[in-house]
Amino acid sequence: MQPICLAIDTTFDDTSVAILKGHDEVLSNLTLSQFKEHEAFGGVVPERASRKHLEVIHPLISEALKQSGIGFKDIDYLAVSHYPGLLGSLLVGVTVSKSLAYALGKPIIGINHVESHPYACFLSGTPLTFPCLHLVVAGGHTLL
Repeated sequence: MQPICLAIDTTFDDTSVAILKGHDEVLSNLTLSQFKEHEAFGGVVPERASRKHLEVIHPLISEALKQSGIGFKDIDYLAVSHYPGLLGSLLVGVTVSKSLAYALGKPIIGINHVESHPYACFLSGTPLTFPCLHLVVAGGHTLL
């Protein structure tokens, strides 16, 4: 049986929750954008971003579980982006993930947001040949 993961990302201004089965099957993947929340300010306001994450993360988790047909009892482990990002935003995702992991008695894995980008290639179903070179250019973070 493939393990079920509840994954949470609140590194910047989007709140994302996914339910994965095994390493390559996405059962649900939801993102709530805060673009409109920050548009009037000409950019992301960190305090507003973290407050919005706090407002929407629980309903987003509930909807992801509903769409995937998975219950909390079915989750085998949690994954959360814990670095790099806006401190307040990260705090919301990490705190919610740690709380759920503790309540469910499940392990939690911290994920480096930037280093995780190359691994999205594995979700395409096309095997990668190693060694390989990958460039990530995202906001204020670049990785080669």
